[in-house]
Amino acid sequence: MNTSHRRTRHSMSRGVGLIAISMVLAFAENRVDAGSLPLDTIKLPPGFAITVYADNVPNARGMTRGKDGTLFVGTRDKGAVYAVIDKDGDQRADAVMPIARGLRMPVGVAFRNGSLYVSAVDRILRYDEIEQRLTNPPPPVTITDGFPKETHHGWKFIAFGPEGKLYVPVGAPCNICEPDPDRYALIARVNPDGSGYEVVARGVRNSVGFDWDPTTHDLWFTDNGRDRLGDNQPPDELNHASKPGLHFGYPYCHGGTIPDPEYGRKRACREFTAPAVTLGPHVASLGMRFYTGTMFPPEYRNQIFIAEHGSWDRSEKIGYRITLVSRDDQGRLRYSVFAEGWLQGQEAWGRPADVLVMPDGALLVSDDSAGVIYRISYRE
Repeated sequence: MNTSHRRTRHSMSRGVGLIAISMVLAFAENRVDAGSLPLDTIKLPPGFAITVYADNVPNARGMTRGKDGTLFVGTRDKGAVYAVIDKDGDQRADAVMPIARGLRMPVGVAFRNGSLYVSAVDRILRYDEIEQRLTNPPPPVTITDGFPKETHHGWKFIAFGPEGKLYVPVGAPCNICEPDPDRYALIARVNPDGSGYEVVARGVRNSVGFDWDPTTHDLWFTDNGRDRLGDNQPPDELNHASKPGLHFGYPYCHGGTIPDPEYGRKRACREFTAPAVTLGPHVASLGMRFYTGTMFPPEYRNQIFIAEHGSWDRSEKIGYRITLVSRDDQGRLRYSVFAEGWLQGQEAWGRPADVLVMPDGALLVSDDSAGVIYRISYRE
């Protein structure tokens, strides 16, 4: 190797080190002191406890877990994606590092075959062999840039379905309008390389969370109702897509029974698939997951946890909590509150955004307001 080549490598190495240091310093400016969070205000069922898993994840939103145990977290307003690492397995993060910056609303993260997939409004990016390159992330590969560019409901939760395809929602570019049904207000899926675009569900105003029933593999998803219809309507929705091609009502019908005052005359509510469960009005239901762990008592297994981000279009706030949709032996669904206390009176100190079941059965909760990840555990 000649001298000039050695100097070049040394310079590159020093440059990477300086970049890493500057990223850590910039990140430290946003650090949240976990000790200042009033966790004692969170009400949980008997036997459950909540702790802080990571306290320095600004604007934490969507979550996914890598094969080697890295927790990846997307954001909306920060434009960053973080890697959260628990090196010693004590259920408390030892390191949090930004692995991407300067992206457009990278809310959604999904992991497959060693690669991290990230949503960025109109693009889906892929970071290959990411867990081996956390301190020196590779440049992303754009698998597709064909989604709409609008940022109104343009942020996207993403996840891989049981058949190996990547599911990508596209929200309505408005509060209420009649957009192109092949481009907006839908959930689509693509192959891991971005090909094979297919619409799975239509009439979906803005879904920021979905998962698959572990027994039937059916798709379930949350959907945020429209604004400006008053405090108590319409409800948010938990929907069940038992097959591809169903229409869930937007913009013509809300909550299964409420015709839209502007568009409801065009099509009747009976034409559409009604919600499996109507949720609270304006609660901003975001991330949802089936509980597939074994730590929680048996009655929680295969039931649905939902992160309710909290209302803005309401004279009295609602949401800011984790809710549970459970099914009894007769198949009847029940909607109840599991964890609450982030809203105190009319002031909220935190806003749950996503939930994720960990291998040990604990439930992680991201909070984009407090900038932390919580861990909910159970002990008899």
